Amino acid sequence: MKTATLVLAAAALAAVALVANGLAAHDAMGRPAIEMKSNLAGKKVIATPRRIAIYYWDVEKKAKGKVRCTGACLRMWPAVYVAHRPDKHVAGVMATFGAIKRGNKLQLTVNGLPAYTYEGDTPGVVKCDGVDGWHAVRAA
Repeated sequence: MKTATLVLAAAALAAVALVANGLAAHDAMGRPAIEMKSNLAGKKVIATPRRIAIYYWDVEKKAKGKVRCTGACLRMWPAVYVAHRPDKHVAGVMATFGAIKRGNKLQLTVNGLPAYTYEGDTPGVVKCDGVDGWHAVRAA
């Protein structure tokens, strides 16, 4: 009994650590992303379950989805990590999802491109759409 309790406690701590590090970017329904009405003239964008807009970068689009954002770029534009490969299609979200290996983690892809957030965004607010080749992913 004591061993089972310790195992459950360790599993719970591991789950909390994953969420805190942004690795488990799924909501209670298992979706890696949601559609969200934004401050961009009422346009809907794809966002994390925590309502932080998801972006793609023109540089990676031109590179056919190959990761180019590293170092200082990655600090300003944090990658959206997922705990496991998401379903390709998610109910209620007009986008196609996947994941790519990034080191020992999985980075979410949206419509074939690596997914990022912007460090200065807050829930429901898109601040850097169209800045330096970064674009909020629009709901199709």
